[in-house]
Amino acid sequence: MRHGILTRLGLWGAFLALVLAASFGVYRYGLGQAMAQLKARGQADLALAGDRFATRLQRYQELAVMMADHPSLGALTGQGAGEAGRRAAAEDFLRSAADKTGALALAYVSRKGAVLAQAGEALGAEALDGPWRARAAQGALGTGHGSVQSQTGARRAYFYAAPDFGPDGRVRAMLLVVVDIDELEYGWRSSSPAVYFTTAQDQVFMANRSELVFARVRAEDAGLVLLDGAEARSVQRLEGGEEIWELALGPYIPRRALHLTKEMPVMAMRAEALVDVAPAERLAGLQALVVAAVLVAFGAILFLVTERRRALVSANRQLEARVEARTGELRRAQAELVQAGKLSALGQMSAGISHELNQPLMAIGQFAENGVRFLAQGKSDIAGENLRRISALSTRAARIIKNLRAFARNESEPMGRIELGAVISAAVELTQTRLTEAGVAMDWRAPEAPLYVKAGEVRLGQVFVNLITNAADAMQGQAGEKTIHISCHAGARLIVEVRDTGPGISDPEKIFEPFYSTKAVGSAEGMGLGLSISYGLIESFGGKITGRNATLAEGARGAVFTVALERWSEDTQP
Repeated sequence: MRHGILTRLGLWGAFLALVLAASFGVYRYGLGQAMAQLKARGQADLALAGDRFATRLQRYQELAVMMADHPSLGALTGQGAGEAGRRAAAEDFLRSAADKTGALALAYVSRKGAVLAQAGEALGAEALDGPWRARAAQGALGTGHGSVQSQTGARRAYFYAAPDFGPDGRVRAMLLVVVDIDELEYGWRSSSPAVYFTTAQDQVFMANRSELVFARVRAEDAGLVLLDGAEARSVQRLEGGEEIWELALGPYIPRRALHLTKEMPVMAMRAEALVDVAPAERLAGLQALVVAAVLVAFGAILFLVTERRRALVSANRQLEARVEARTGELRRAQAELVQAGKLSALGQMSAGISHELNQPLMAIGQFAENGVRFLAQGKSDIAGENLRRISALSTRAARIIKNLRAFARNESEPMGRIELGAVISAAVELTQTRLTEAGVAMDWRAPEAPLYVKAGEVRLGQVFVNLITNAADAMQGQAGEKTIHISCHAGARLIVEVRDTGPGISDPEKIFEPFYSTKAVGSAEGMGLGLSISYGLIESFGGKITGRNATLAEGARGAVFTVALERWSEDTQP
């Protein structure tokens, strides 16, 4: 008895060890996959942040180069009467440029460093004597970063110094453009993940977390030290060379983060990111927990079945001992009972196992049959096409989820250049299941050439989803043809017509009023706000939406909604 208990305990111990090993393996594998995705997303965010700053700085670089040889500035290098007037005109010109571009300061400086005209913050020696001025004095564009003293104290700045060549081809002066780093960081702070830029002196100069600014890189190993003494240090190095940092830098910076870097030679800085690894660890932990739960559940079922079988065998043995002294007939009956007990236990075991494996086996069998059939027929291209369809379906599902989230949260993205045909196709795709269930046919062909409008992609898609679903609702329960026709017409504006074959509009004058609906009172299909919301969205894009009944030429049946949108051009940028 004791030996049996010890044996069972040993088996359970071995089983639990196997569960722990399998769960750990799943955790490591899942963590590796999640970390790879986290790294890819972090590198994309880091590249986007670097490109954003480089692009915004390039605007000031172009400003310095284009304005350096302006006649109103070059006139300051001349001699003669009217010097005060020339200086006032130059400073007006610089002030206007500073107001339009948001530059912290603009100064026209002589080759020797004298300020001939300036606008914005008054510049001290730290700005005028920087290496960028020496570079510009040599005839090249000077760049660099540092600080300037303002009325509110020291401010971080980036400098551009563009030379101005005289008639003799020599540098006679230079235009100094000072960029306010605080202004560049505005609107970027607190975005995810934490991104910062370090200088060649291993000091953080720009960041989307204010607590990281002026932090220094640890000299002894990887990490940071903040001004208040808080530290971050590397605790793990991954196979790809990336590091996991242990952080204690404040509530807005993750405790454990993946450290990524990207060189920014144009800015003479290094972009770095701290990507929170907690989601990846939680996902891997959840996967390991699920595997452990499944294995434990399977083990528990197996244990219960085994114990029941063991109890049945024990009972049969006792019965055999009691009837062994009796007749052979009873012994044969007892043998049959043992066999029946075995069959019963086997049936119960089979039922439990089939309950756990029935669904995955059915799916595996189906996929296996398809694979064998395709391979036997030599149709490997069909297998590849199936994989591409799976990829397309997953992309489609992700896109639909994105649209639905945006619609539910009332997200409001800025207006930009939107391809009209793609938005309408997405709306048709979102409503396809609804149309199929209602028996409504869709007549829509995307234009061969792309048509770009000025709008918000999600909000414009919402309008067409509303129009399509309203048309389907209008034809619900209708006998005969049920079709929705969508067409695009290019003119001064881009016109989209959505026409159905339903009963039409009873009162076109009220169709866009809030709470106006032709549906039954108390209907769960809507409250009459869809068209009102669509009207407001189209108006916000600078467009127009109208509704009318179809004319005789159009079949004299159904409603026609017309959406007019502005074409996109560089002049229409918001």
